[in-house]
Amino acid sequence: MTDQNRIISWHANPSKPRYTPPAGAVDAHCHVFGPMAQFPFSAKAKYLPQDAGPDMLFALRDHLGFDKNVIVQASCHGTDNAATLDAIAKSKGRARGVAVVDPAISEADLHALHDGGIRGIRFNFLKRLVDEAPKDKFLEVAQRLPKGWHVVIYFEADILEELRPFMDAIPVPLVIDHMGRPDVRQGPDGADMKAFRNFLNSRDDIWFKATCPDRLDAIKEGGAGDPWNAFADAVAPLVADYQDRVLWGTDWPHPNMDTEIPDDGHLVDMIPRIAPTEELQRKLLIDNPMKLYWAD
Repeated sequence: MTDQNRIISWHANPSKPRYTPPAGAVDAHCHVFGPMAQFPFSAKAKYLPQDAGPDMLFALRDHLGFDKNVIVQASCHGTDNAATLDAIAKSKGRARGVAVVDPAISEADLHALHDGGIRGIRFNFLKRLVDEAPKDKFLEVAQRLPKGWHVVIYFEADILEELRPFMDAIPVPLVIDHMGRPDVRQGPDGADMKAFRNFLNSRDDIWFKATCPDRLDAIKEGGAGDPWNAFADAVAPLVADYQDRVLWGTDWPHPNMDTEIPDDGHLVDMIPRIAPTEELQRKLLIDNPMKLYWAD
């Protein structure tokens, strides 16, 4: 593989946000890529990014005004969590993580992940990113997780109802990536948001990430792009109504967003638009992620 085949999906010089996060704020959804020489990408990877390692992530964290990161295993690394664990280890206690595992993983390996700072596992149902998503095996491993862990699920709005029986059967808290990718152009009362609210109302241990305006309001998806007004309008009521179960993150280095790369400073400036009060901002950025990832 040559560097010509590898993509860059992050802004080289993100602006300084106008909004200043509160002290102790957590970027609760980000990733690392490689470095490839040390942590090769999976043979099944659907995209091959340039290196975006922990040094870059922590420099961005400081530039944007955050204190901690939750590093989610990127699909390009498959079930080898070494790059994510390396980044957590280099964070000096300021990062925790979410792993992607082979459902047949042993108890010992799960506990080794816990010792390395992992606090959940992720199930990905995006067909363009994964070849298979065996629900029966996912359920089995979800029943064997260390105490205090949760399951992160990534899916698109059109399969929410299809996934409901599977998600209902998971015996630990759920965290839904990017709100299950609703069509934010429908507004706060659109069909996708109504279905997602119905799902949230079914259990009080379903959390969600009010993230990725750059994906959900992208020009290439038919949205208006930055400053992502449709996202702000659709998501602010959701944050207000479920304020004890919502997280926020940059999604840096924005996998597969190479044709519409967001300015991370502008992403941070979305925070007061969806969480307009200091109390809401504190829940979104400190209280909620600390409860899930630093409970111990």
